[in-house]
Amino acid sequence: MRERFAAPILVGVLLFSSPVSAEVRDPVPSYVFDLAEGQNVVGELQRIHTREEDTFADLARLFNLGYDELGAANPGVDPWLPGAGTEILLPTQFILPDAPRDGVVLNLASMRLFYFPPPDKQGKRKVYTHPIGIGRVGWSTPLGSTKVTAKATNPAWYVPKSVLEEHAAEGDPLPPVVPPGPENPLGKHVLRLAMSGYLIHGTNKPYGVGMRVSHGCIRLYPEDIAAMYKIVPIGTPVHIVDQPYLAGWADKELVFSARIPLEETGGDWLAALELVDARLKSASEESGTEQVDWGRLARITREGQGVPLPVIAGSEDPQEWVDRAPLVRPVAVAYYQPQAEADPPEG
Repeated sequence: MRERFAAPILVGVLLFSSPVSAEVRDPVPSYVFDLAEGQNVVGELQRIHTREEDTFADLARLFNLGYDELGAANPGVDPWLPGAGTEILLPTQFILPDAPRDGVVLNLASMRLFYFPPPDKQGKRKVYTHPIGIGRVGWSTPLGSTKVTAKATNPAWYVPKSVLEEHAAEGDPLPPVVPPGPENPLGKHVLRLAMSGYLIHGTNKPYGVGMRVSHGCIRLYPEDIAAMYKIVPIGTPVHIVDQPYLAGWADKELVFSARIPLEETGGDWLAALELVDARLKSASEESGTEQVDWGRLARITREGQGVPLPVIAGSEDPQEWVDRAPLVRPVAVAYYQPQAEADPPEG
């Protein structure tokens, strides 16, 4: 079972003003969603009031979020001591990356994994999503398309020469092979990629998920990689993209989100404008003569809080949009129990 928890926001540094007496409900799961044809926004924003003992590391794991993801959505809140009764936005609504909906998609900019399994026998589709840790500066996770070539449980870690040298230089030498166990940074499950030396794996330091902490590999919470291990077959395509700017339609609202671009890649502001314009034109029949509020979009891009907000001129104010998010209890929801997929034969 998962220990999951929960997070604030935005445009111009938004501040919450919702009454504490608002109705409180149980949180909704934020890791698997039904996916309709053409749908590119899933989930919903949620809010919580923190308890005295809550930290962002705990809340992020409880609510299927990454540490930086939760922090970006809640600027100005102390991540280690938010305090009792602080209202926090949970950014549990996600705009899907512009990538093939075939297998695993890793968006490095949002530090999030999306898995698109094949349709079921009735033609219905789902998407699974989890936060990820990625390569830190100097050890960037590479972009491109690859595939899962092997899977392993309780793996030994054969430490790359470059990592051995780095640790030796820092006075923290490693053995050439780290056996399975609590000291193994790969955790209990590994998906090996066709990109030599790169893995999707668990971790013995869950607090690092959602941060730039690895030597290039992709880290998941232990419960998330255990679930992915069951349902992702060998041979599954893996697409690694870097998309800090995302846009899509949430019901009849055009929403846009932005993360601060990765240090070594920067952001393409023109790409953000083109993406929003394309999304608007793709639904021209529904949107009629509506126009984008480019000033609002610019503020969202500059602040980089990663929360989908409406950007059509005259649409709901971002603060009001956030304030309508349901207030939920900081309690765990039942974690999904996926059935194992049959792996195809290798070769």
